Amino acid sequence: MTAPTIDSHDLHQMLDSATPPRVLDVRTPGEFETAHIAGAYNVPLDLLQEHRDEIIKHLDEDVVLVCRSGQRAAQAEETLRTAGLTNVHILDGGINAWETNGFAVNRGATRWDLERQVRLVAGSLVLTAVLGSIAAPKLKWLAAGIGGGLTFAAVSNTCAMGMALSKLPYNRGASCDAQTIVSQLVGPGPTDQKAK
Repeated sequence: MTAPTIDSHDLHQMLDSATPPRVLDVRTPGEFETAHIAGAYNVPLDLLQEHRDEIIKHLDEDVVLVCRSGQRAAQAEETLRTAGLTNVHILDGGINAWETNGFAVNRGATRWDLERQVRLVAGSLVLTAVLGSIAAPKLKWLAAGIGGGLTFAAVSNTCAMGMALSKLPYNRGASCDAQTIVSQLVGPGPTDQKAK
């Protein structure tokens, strides 16, 4: 089953309607802080997957999932649909498409997005292993392992390295726990104002 996507223009109109959808941004808190759609709730993918049953109890309106480009939102959508939630959509092209189409975002401290961090770590490990293999030939297997992991990540549309990096303090905020997220979903919601 293909997930229903929604484009940036339609989401913008829906957000201005009398019954706006609940926007869940499944990126890391660090990425969310850099730029996010006003009024969006930050529910990192790993926490959503781990606490999905608790979270879906508070999602009775339409839900639009947002990430950088759509990959993590697709994983979140599958998690929510598996749990029985049917009113879920994915922002086509993610926050990248939202900004490209000229829609405003709330900005904070700039941090590298998770995909860029994965490229840095994987590339550094491969380069180090290849150069190190001159002195210690068995290091070439580290480079092969990273290459195999990246291939598996592409085929399975998952990324173990990305999930591990998302747990680093750089990518986490002080309020990145399931209890805080659920209390936001139940309470008045995000404190930021609508970007114009």
